[in-house]
Amino acid sequence: MTFWRTKTLAEMSKAEWESLCDGCGRCCLHKLRDEDTDEVSFTNVACRLLDLNTSRCSDYANRRTKIPDCVQLTPRKLKTVDWLPPSCAYRRLGEGKDLPPWHPLITGRAESVVEAGASVAGRALSERDAGPLEHHIVEWPGKLPRVRR
Repeated sequence: MTFWRTKTLAEMSKAEWESLCDGCGRCCLHKLRDEDTDEVSFTNVACRLLDLNTSRCSDYANRRTKIPDCVQLTPRKLKTVDWLPPSCAYRRLGEGKDLPPWHPLITGRAESVVEAGASVAGRALSERDAGPLEHHIVEWPGKLPRVRR
């Protein structure tokens, strides 16, 4: 099933759209935007709802109630969001690229995201423990994971 190659993002069913998320958790990391340059910097600090072991939201159904600024990504909103990591399936498909080879829809295995080094599991800390975000700026969430051999 390669619906992502035959449908536009707007044509996808809710289930297809949701299945594009690889569960890496990178979009759940806090970002800082420079007021002067508008440049986005990633941190390794995760939203308090992100399970740091699984890189999945611990309360996905209610996340927008608990975290009012949590972005609900839609095909329309995707056009205005400039902070998705380059490995993100939504961003990649929106840019006319294919899914990365480690994506669960390609491999059939959720573990492939962790194996590829794309997941935040083991690399992020909770906002409850972080302190000032400026102390946690990192580059890896804004880069493609290196393919492991």
